[in-house]
Amino acid sequence: MDKREPAWLGRVPAMRHERHYGDRVMRCFVERPRNAYDLLAEAAARNPDGEAIVCGAERLTYRVFEATVGRCAAGLAGAGITAGDRVAMLLGNGVAFPVVLFAALRLGAIAVPLSVREQTQGLAYMLAHSGAKLLVHDADLSERLPGPAAVPVLVRRVAVDPGAPVAALPFMEEGARAPPAPVDEEETAIILYTSGTTGRPKGAMLTHLGICHSAIHFECGMGLTARDRAVVAVPMSHVTGVIALIAAMVRAAAALIVMREFKAPEFLALAARERMTHSLMVPAMYNLCLREPAFAQCDLSAWRIGGYGGAPMAPATIAAFAGTLPGLNLMNAYGATETTSPVTMMPPSQTAARPDSVGCALPCADILVMDAAGREVPAGHEGELWLGGPMVVRGYWDDPTATAENIAGGFWRSGDLGSKDADGYVRVFDRRKDMINRGGYKIYSVEVENVLMSVPGVVEAAVVAKPCPVLGERVHAFVVGSAAPEDLRRRCADLLADYKVPESFTLSDTPLPRNANGKLLKRELRDRLAEVQAL
Repeated sequence: MDKREPAWLGRVPAMRHERHYGDRVMRCFVERPRNAYDLLAEAAARNPDGEAIVCGAERLTYRVFEATVGRCAAGLAGAGITAGDRVAMLLGNGVAFPVVLFAALRLGAIAVPLSVREQTQGLAYMLAHSGAKLLVHDADLSERLPGPAAVPVLVRRVAVDPGAPVAALPFMEEGARAPPAPVDEEETAIILYTSGTTGRPKGAMLTHLGICHSAIHFECGMGLTARDRAVVAVPMSHVTGVIALIAAMVRAAAALIVMREFKAPEFLALAARERMTHSLMVPAMYNLCLREPAFAQCDLSAWRIGGYGGAPMAPATIAAFAGTLPGLNLMNAYGATETTSPVTMMPPSQTAARPDSVGCALPCADILVMDAAGREVPAGHEGELWLGGPMVVRGYWDDPTATAENIAGGFWRSGDLGSKDADGYVRVFDRRKDMINRGGYKIYSVEVENVLMSVPGVVEAAVVAKPCPVLGERVHAFVVGSAAPEDLRRRCADLLADYKVPESFTLSDTPLPRNANGKLLKRELRDRLAEVQAL
């Protein structure tokens, strides 16, 4: 078998090379939607009476979902939203998120999903930087919003009751609906903010072209059909939620079953009740399910695909699921916001045999393993993973410097160290420099360090990952100075999303270790932490 053609669960569509974004040449699917809104239009045409969204007591067919989106789009247009305008969404998991998302896409506007765990300072920066004209937000987050002076470009804020029925959503205009805007597939559809190495978020520009290709990759890689039913238990505002679940399941005209927040007992009960066939979570969530006493009593026989990413899954976890649910295919996937979700996926037959791999390149993806001089290394050798294909973002919003630094010849320089063997299977040896992965939430240490350094009495600060058997990693801070732990926690809680706040500290008056060039030796700090935990 050719290494570019692994045994995916679905048919791989025909491909050809195309030029996009000026000078990038890449493999693309020949047959694809014209833009991201067409994912929904085509699903409604193919499966109008199939369930599209299940959320509490609400059950929307694709016919109703598409009509609701049309009414919302008409309301947004009446509020002055036109093609190219940015519509910010500070919404938790619920019906409102996909409705507002596709309503913005229908108008050719750009959706800007924001994490509901972000704090006022971060929200102010992202709203101002994106130039958002309108913000739709959960009503219970109103007090966290920045004041008008901080985001003068934001002309309207609309609150949504998270528990309200779909008929009570804002912008529900009755009557004629304007036709979908003619949007070119190279245009930006969604801006997702991802922390940068300087601590300032960067707005990755996900295009219609990239979103459609990622949705098709999930469809063919996982064999998704209109019969599938996926529980959305990760935040819809993250790339996994908005692309790997919403866009992918709409592409398949399948059902999205919405959880407001993941809790293992409720997840298992919902999965059994709704006959869930598909999930995409981080390994920590699978581990929490296994630990639940009710796991063995729940009828999960319909569960056939268990996608995961963000961290490796322990062989013991893979074996436990294989013994309990032999019909479940666990499939690792690797990607990032900058690649519109996946660039690799593990063929389901290989998961147990290759637990240290993240799979092989998806049909339209290219993966290069490069040395520090920008030269490809031989198979099996370590280097930086450069990721290419139509899924790679066109760049960062209003940040040409970051775009030039991170994207070369159409390849996104991931900063991850890994290798690719002769059969095309990819391994990731180390995460992006200084990044912490707390249960799937990615945290750049420099952002936390900058906040710690703002506390009076702090001389030096360094943040590293503390291993955790449940979440994978937690945030630990080494602090040199005289500040008290409660002051450090309070400042971090005021300025950072809650999952970024350090959970433990090592306080000292001894300078942090550095090499001869003055570079901080974080590996030594991790070793110190491991020694303390071993005692």
